[in-house]
Amino acid sequence: MSIIVFGSINIDLVATAPHLPMSGETLLGNDFFKAPGGKGANQAVALTKLGISTEIVGRVGTQSFSEELINYLQTAGVKTDNLFLDQTVSSGVAIIIVDNAGENQIVVIPGANGNVDRQDVERLSQLLPGKQALLLQLEIPIPAVIAAAQEAQKAGVKVILDPAPAQSELPEQLYSLVDILTPNQIEAAQLVGFPVNTEDSAKKAAEVLLQKGVRCAIVKLGAKGVYCCTPSESFFMPAFSVKTVDTTAAGDAFNGGLAAALSEGLSLRQAVIWGSAAGALAATKSGAQPSLPDRNEFDQFLRDRVMN
Repeated sequence: MSIIVFGSINIDLVATAPHLPMSGETLLGNDFFKAPGGKGANQAVALTKLGISTEIVGRVGTQSFSEELINYLQTAGVKTDNLFLDQTVSSGVAIIIVDNAGENQIVVIPGANGNVDRQDVERLSQLLPGKQALLLQLEIPIPAVIAAAQEAQKAGVKVILDPAPAQSELPEQLYSLVDILTPNQIEAAQLVGFPVNTEDSAKKAAEVLLQKGVRCAIVKLGAKGVYCCTPSESFFMPAFSVKTVDTTAAGDAFNGGLAAALSEGLSLRQAVIWGSAAGALAATKSGAQPSLPDRNEFDQFLRDRVMN
């Protein structure tokens, strides 16, 4: 079992506050901490903590954060041999505000992630043969995402795309390169052009995304659950009920759990359960990568919630 992630690597600068600020509002915060993040790195760590051999391809910059980011990935067990040290720019940074309900606002400064290009795709292409899946996100340039998906398709590798941050439009050619698309309700609404906040609207959105060319659409409705649709099956999966502390990286945990289950030969329905469980667990802790569950914690959660 081996999966490859092509995507962003950030340092997260996190402030907690009573509520998310309105335009022009200054708040007194509760706390501040720094943690490794970036959707690509988060998904890679999510996979390795669940016991899946994972390699990441991407870029970091040349300031103090870079060594810290690489060390954290390596400590988590992610293979980092194909990370490129970009001498022209800083590493990516995400500035995050989390409120008392666990909801967040995030501003991402791409840094080195914004320079990911054809050279990185060429490194990736050498690693794809034999991999079970390629995980992609949208915190790197869209042309690189498309090129990576094309290389994966040539290699017969399943493409799982998290279309985040939200985009109002994706190039039409990308949809047909994606095996599994996993938007949350905000991202889904951006892609289909209508509000997505109920099971019925998620069903409609998933059907639109299939018409655009993806082979499986999984629309995440947060605490309401997940709607999954393929040409041959569709189902709604209620969310696990947990006490939410911070939803940062919950979506990345979902994709990690989903991909881990599929790599172990489980069904799509079981994979959605795994993704939902991993996402729920991540929401119970602060930070991005520090919140991602390890396999023991994950297995215990499934035993308690699914088997009983």
